Amino acid sequence: MSKELAEVIVDNGTVYRLGEHDLYYPDLGLPEGTHYNIGKYGLMRWEYLKDNHKAEYFHLLLDGRLNEYLHEIDEECHAKVDQLVEQMKASAGITEELKAKEQMKWVGLMNNVRDAAEEIVLRELVHV
Repeated sequence: MSKELAEVIVDNGTVYRLGEHDLYYPDLGLPEGTHYNIGKYGLMRWEYLKDNHKAEYFHLLLDGRLNEYLHEIDEECHAKVDQLVEQMKASAGITEELKAKEQMKWVGLMNNVRDAAEEIVLRELVHV
């Protein structure tokens, strides 16, 4: 067999390249235009999938949808945290007036609200 034929074999649209020990390896790569920035929640979801749901992780990875999926999860989590913070601020009576009068109290209350909202999002969207 010539060297040119041994280097690339196409089978059902998958390209295989001759590698070490005369074995053929699929030439896998991400589809064009699927590189998205992944933030904090996307990285947390990635780690959770990798450690706890390997089948789903590899399915998304091999389909070339993992990066897009993690990006969508990240955006959804940020939107949910913002929504929960606004709801909790209103119910806790945290206002701009309080911020102007007692800044340290406002900061403490806002930190508590943000932490509570993040815990809810982690439990409902990231670690499922």
